[in-house]
Amino acid sequence: MKGRGIPLVVFCAVLWLAFLVPGLKAGEDLLEQGLAAQKAGKQEQAVELLGKYLEQQPDSVEARRARARALAALGRNTEALAQVELGLARNPKNVPLLLVRGSILAELDRRNDAIAAYSQVITLDPKNANAFKERGENYAHENRFQEAMKDFNQAATLAPKDPWVFNKRGIAWFCQGEYQKAVADFSTAIRLGPDLPHAYFFRGNIYRHHLGQEKKAVADYQKACKLGHPLACQELEKLGAK
Repeated sequence: MKGRGIPLVVFCAVLWLAFLVPGLKAGEDLLEQGLAAQKAGKQEQAVELLGKYLEQQPDSVEARRARARALAALGRNTEALAQVELGLARNPKNVPLLLVRGSILAELDRRNDAIAAYSQVITLDPKNANAFKERGENYAHENRFQEAMKDFNQAATLAPKDPWVFNKRGIAWFCQGEYQKAVADFSTAIRLGPDLPHAYFFRGNIYRHHLGQEKKAVADYQKACKLGHPLACQELEKLGAK
C-alpha cells in the first residue's frame, strides 16, 4: 500500500488505538472519580469506584491505598486491612501502604502489629516523621513510655512544624504525670496549629484538674468549644461559664 494512502502498519496501529484508548480513558476516569470521592468524604462511592478500577488495574498502589482508607473511614477495618495486604503482596516495600497498614492495625487495637508496621517503614525510610510519630503513640498505648518519648523526640526533630507531634507527645507527658511538660507541648501545638481544638481541650484539663488555674482552663475550653470540640463545651457548662 506504499504510495497509495496510509501504510497498512500505520492503519492497523490507528485501529488498535481506537479500541484501546477509550477503555484506558474509562479506567482513568474511575481512578480520578474514586480518588476525588474519597477526598470529599464520599466513602461508599469511593469504595465502589475504586473497586471497579482495581478489577482492571489490580497493581495500582494508589487505588488500593485510597480504597483501604475509604473502608477504614466507614469502620470496615477488616476489609480495609485486606485491601492493604493485597497491595503489599505485590509491593511489599511500599511505604505509603505500610503507613496505612499501621493505622488500620492501631484502629483494630493490634498495637504490637502496628508498631511492627511502623518499624518496617522506619527501616525503609529512616527520616519518615509520620512513622516515628505514630509508632510513638502506639508505644504509649502499651505503656512503653521510654520508647514512646524517644520516637516523639525524633518526630519533633524531623517535623518541627507538625502540631500533631507535640499534641501526641503532650498526651504522653500527661500520662506520666509531667504536667508542665505537657502544657509546654500543647502550647507548641497551639502555636503551630491554632485552629485545632484538641490541644486547647487537653491543656485546659491540665489547668483545671492539675494546676489549679481555672481562668486559664475556661479560656482554653472556650476556644476549643468555639472550634467544635463537644467535650470542651460540656466542661464550660459544668463550670457555669459561657
